[in-house]
Amino acid sequence: MSQIGIRIPGSSGYALMSDKSLEFYKDPMHFCNSRIHSYGSRIFQARLLNKPTLFICSVKGMKELLCARMSVFEKDPSAVMHELYGANLVTTEEKVNVFDTSYTTSMCKLFGDTVCFINGLISAPVKLKVSVWSSAFTQALEAKEKLLNIINERLKSEKDGLVSKIKNIPFPESTSAAQHLLLFISALIPKALASLLTSFTVELAGKDKINIRKRAQENEDYLNHVLLEVERLWPSFIGGRRIAKQDTTLCGYMVPKGYLALFVAFAVHRDPEIFEDPEEFQPERWSGRNAGQEKLLCCFGNGSRNCIGIDLNNMILKTAAGYLLNHYCWDLDPPTQSLEYKWLPVSRPAEDPKIRFTSCSSKT
Repeated sequence: MSQIGIRIPGSSGYALMSDKSLEFYKDPMHFCNSRIHSYGSRIFQARLLNKPTLFICSVKGMKELLCARMSVFEKDPSAVMHELYGANLVTTEEKVNVFDTSYTTSMCKLFGDTVCFINGLISAPVKLKVSVWSSAFTQALEAKEKLLNIINERLKSEKDGLVSKIKNIPFPESTSAAQHLLLFISALIPKALASLLTSFTVELAGKDKINIRKRAQENEDYLNHVLLEVERLWPSFIGGRRIAKQDTTLCGYMVPKGYLALFVAFAVHRDPEIFEDPEEFQPERWSGRNAGQEKLLCCFGNGSRNCIGIDLNNMILKTAAGYLLNHYCWDLDPPTQSLEYKWLPVSRPAEDPKIRFTSCSSKT
């Protein structure tokens, strides 16, 4: 049955000629903010990866996409991406591995037999090294060996913690524990942690943030609110895509079958209808107007299909942040630095921030 709704603001234009992928990936924040201002809507359309795409920058739209209408929008983008990348793409939701034998053998050489499906784009694994250049695959193999050496040393020496627990799992082979740890540290959770911890240290740097650091050190609830505010303003990941399985509507707009729907986390998190003064760092909002609204964030997705690593990420992040607060004071050094953000592949300052850490015990 056909759906009745309002036309989506913006234009998806024509194939190739109207594609906005380069503009979006160059500066996603400006891309979204300029169109939100131009169309007067936090939901608009444009052509991305040469596909008509619905950009969702509101909390209401995100919740409808990922929760209320999740059965209408497919999570797996492989139907679109296979047209672009063919058999070089494997997703976790597929039932069979589309790699041919040579690809599978190469991937197993890199990661071992613990890997079945890789969620992402894979380039042809060419092992080549000359005097001043080596292929990315060769560099990956060398990095793998270095990581495995470190992992195996930790497996021998660690008595407590995650490494020790994995060591004591009765794996069928002696190398399995090391391979599992290799996959873990190569996954997205460490990248998310690094992104959020960087944003945490940058935001709380300086003498003007002493009171915030002290309060977060003394009050666990306030530390939670600080980390929520860091996640709100600087989500690790830009968002995620869905595909409309049929003609449908979202927030009253007509969405034709086959349209991509992209929820943009940093824009959703700055929705002024939900977050007052959305550009301001205000941890207190989570004990005030936005108390109990943690599930309106979408850094790690939302709804029943969100990231299964959220709790692990939050636990490690809170532990690391707490350790820094208990042992160090820190400042930007020099005080004036460019802190403009890049959003892809994960959010972080475009230029590496320079921060000076001082042991709290050395402070008078």
